Amino acid sequence: MEYGEEYKDMLWELAYNLWWSWNPYAKKLFQQIDPVLWIETEANPIELLRKTKLLDERLREQKFVSQIRYVYTIYKNYLNKPSIYQEVFKKPLIFVSPEYGLHHTLLIYAGGLGFLAGDILKEASDMCFPLIGIGFMYPLGYVKQRIRPDGWQEEIEFTNSKMSMPARKIQNGDGSWMKCSVKIADQDTYYGIWKVEVGRTNLYLIDTDVEENSPSSRRISYQLYDKDKDIRLRQKILLGFGAVELLDKLKIDPLGFHINEDYPVFILVAYLVKKIKEGLSFEEALFDVSRKSLFTTHTPLRAGVNIYPEDLVRKYLSFLDKELGFGFSQRIIDLARNPQAPDEGFNATVLAIRLSNYINAVSRVHREVSSKIWAFVSRENKYIDYVTNGVHLPTWMCDKLRGLLDRYLGEEWIEVYDRPSVFDLIDYISDKEIWDIHMENKRRLIEHIIDRARVKWMNEKVDASSIMAQGVLLDPNFLTIGFARRMTGYKRADLILYDLERLKKILLDPVRPVQIIFAGKSHPEDIEGKRIIQKIFNICKNPDFGGRIAFVEDYDERLAQFLVKGVDVWLNNPIPYLEACGTSGMKASLNGILHLSILDGWWVEGFNGRNGWAFGDEIYDEDRTKKDAESIYKILEEEVVPLYYQRNEEGIPVNWCKKMREAIKSVAPSFCARRMFKDYISKFYSKFK
Repeated sequence: MEYGEEYKDMLWELAYNLWWSWNPYAKKLFQQIDPVLWIETEANPIELLRKTKLLDERLREQKFVSQIRYVYTIYKNYLNKPSIYQEVFKKPLIFVSPEYGLHHTLLIYAGGLGFLAGDILKEASDMCFPLIGIGFMYPLGYVKQRIRPDGWQEEIEFTNSKMSMPARKIQNGDGSWMKCSVKIADQDTYYGIWKVEVGRTNLYLIDTDVEENSPSSRRISYQLYDKDKDIRLRQKILLGFGAVELLDKLKIDPLGFHINEDYPVFILVAYLVKKIKEGLSFEEALFDVSRKSLFTTHTPLRAGVNIYPEDLVRKYLSFLDKELGFGFSQRIIDLARNPQAPDEGFNATVLAIRLSNYINAVSRVHREVSSKIWAFVSRENKYIDYVTNGVHLPTWMCDKLRGLLDRYLGEEWIEVYDRPSVFDLIDYISDKEIWDIHMENKRRLIEHIIDRARVKWMNEKVDASSIMAQGVLLDPNFLTIGFARRMTGYKRADLILYDLERLKKILLDPVRPVQIIFAGKSHPEDIEGKRIIQKIFNICKNPDFGGRIAFVEDYDERLAQFLVKGVDVWLNNPIPYLEACGTSGMKASLNGILHLSILDGWWVEGFNGRNGWAFGDEIYDEDRTKKDAESIYKILEEEVVPLYYQRNEEGIPVNWCKKMREAIKSVAPSFCARRMFKDYISKFYSKFK
């Protein structure tokens, strides 16, 4: 074997398993190979290994070789560690989602729903729980965002390089790409299978961009949330029936199904068909499927529910009427009819509720809201439970903060971080240590924003005011408020801009300056959301605000990583009670970022009076916009700004650091993916039979 080939193989194996992305030692290993190229490839180890010319040189350094061996050893130990869950659950749970936010190198996500799905896969791996994920490989991914000089959002389509993603084709015994097919209407639709390794968890991705398909069929998996309703319905059907066909191909007998929102509901329909073909009656098959199915609803908005014309559904399921010999498609359509609005059409959420024995909302408040929206559930002898969302701590916590906790808590804390008592020793971390890490994160955030603006300036030759609006005048020494999430009306991104003169006084205070960073995409068809972005962007361009307000375009996982670690305050102010849960604030809080939020979603459960600020629990008879804006200004003026600028002789905000510790202590163990996943096991998975 040529010198170093063994270690190159180790590096390639690590690069294709996303475990590296939440292990600090693995990240540092790849960065050391070629630090400049690591930045240029945006932390993509696959591209790094393909392009670097320094690897052979590094492999001549004994220390670097020792680091490879060390990281590879802990990686293999991670993959092979025993678990009680493997003994208790003999079959894998099948988790199905339309999107997965695992890392920015795998562009198959749009937002929070995808990141939650990604965190579930990672936590299943950490806990050694037998889980398999199924989704789509999207060549076009989700739209990229470009802000025009007038502030209007444009959607830029681009083609992902599948070869740069941490995904590999599954091969048959003869080396060919494994492919399957299902019927939609009377047409065979073919798809190839990709596999993504997420630690110990496998994610299988369906790809219809194969030569056997017609142009129309190839388009089915091209883009996440295609604008065409016909394409979206075919996506749903393919995801469901394709998943069951894939499981049969791989000879996987599932423990049960967990569907993330209503998009994957047809996997339950497909499994129903499978059981009928095995000899069960429709009613027997329905019972068999529902007793091991969990449906998680994420939206408290009727507008977020997928509804399709019944005739279109009947057309695409018509082949089943021929195969099964009775009016199967009509039975499914009847199950999808909303008793509260029987004429609205085929309601995918109603179908998911009726096909699943277990239903959960994603926070305590969301359960109350969902129970009112879907009032028929209780009449049909079902119950909506809840599991409050959580985030994967090793992914979202700053590496240096994690290293600091290793010193004070012992390295074993990462194995039991869902236990609140583990974090008691945080009180003994010095103010200087925690503040130094935070300020470094803040500087890195602003450097990243400026670098993005510089690239846009060079590549697109945009006007200077647009560049100024994207954050080039931000200062790491100023109190920094972050607002980053999907831009849509009910989230009220522009609420803090309600009284511009009052806001200007807060921002431009010469002794205690404040700045705001906005980021987020609007859905391509959400005109209200685009108008909000335009309003914010044009205010950012206004020189009267001195560059103290910035809108950073094309919000993605990479930018999110900087934001949730680098701002000082995380702002959240949706219209109550329209925020199902929200997880971005959790990611910020476990890094010591203080949450300023209306009492909705997870913050109702998370706020303890010492870990941030809350408002909006009053009941208003009139439009609440003015009073909520007033609450934000008052909290900023009287509490947030004075506390931040209250410094000791070393220039450290001691009382602010105390709140930072409390944020970590209260949020990290209670709103982490481990607590969430254990809740799913105890409430639902353990009951699947």
